[in-house]
Amino acid sequence: MSYFPLGRPARIAVMASGRGSNLEALLKAFPHDNPLGHIVLVISDKREALALQKAVEAQIEAEYVPWPKERGREQFERVAGQLLHDHRIDLVLLAGFMRLLSPGFVQAWEGRILNIHPSLLPQFPGLHAQRQALEAGVSETGCTVHFVDAGMDTGPIVLQRRVPVLPSDTEETLAARILEQEHLAYPEAVRRVLKGEVS
Repeated sequence: MSYFPLGRPARIAVMASGRGSNLEALLKAFPHDNPLGHIVLVISDKREALALQKAVEAQIEAEYVPWPKERGREQFERVAGQLLHDHRIDLVLLAGFMRLLSPGFVQAWEGRILNIHPSLLPQFPGLHAQRQALEAGVSETGCTVHFVDAGMDTGPIVLQRRVPVLPSDTEETLAARILEQEHLAYPEAVRRVLKGEVS
């Protein structure tokens, strides 16, 4: 099932847990006057996340939604879900969001929630994908934008970009080169989704 194109600019929310470099790339690609869509809400489970600061600087609503130790996911999803509803969100983008959402939450957003992962999925899902690539001795890795489903990094792939693994690479140098490609891949994948080219 495809929800796009909408025939109007999509209202986009970004969920992030960290420094917000993919958020920054998305903000540049989807400014307020982009006819395909623009970001109207940024949610983070980390109060100190730089992503929230970048949202405020871009004059976009930034919401810290805690993930408590007790029943954290349930409480986070209840508040975040209400925010998405109140802001009439059409598309949710996970950008360095380091939590696994519940099957129920993901199902409610099926076809309207994307994630970016620093490997050529299905290779190296989960945490430390760059370390996994180095330990496996592969000659190339990259990044994948995919629809989110109930699994960990298992949803249908929208697009991938490839990065060679160099003999001199460390986890940090490889991660930095993959991140450059993420900043190109994520906006392109979102464009394709919003144009109805993938579903």
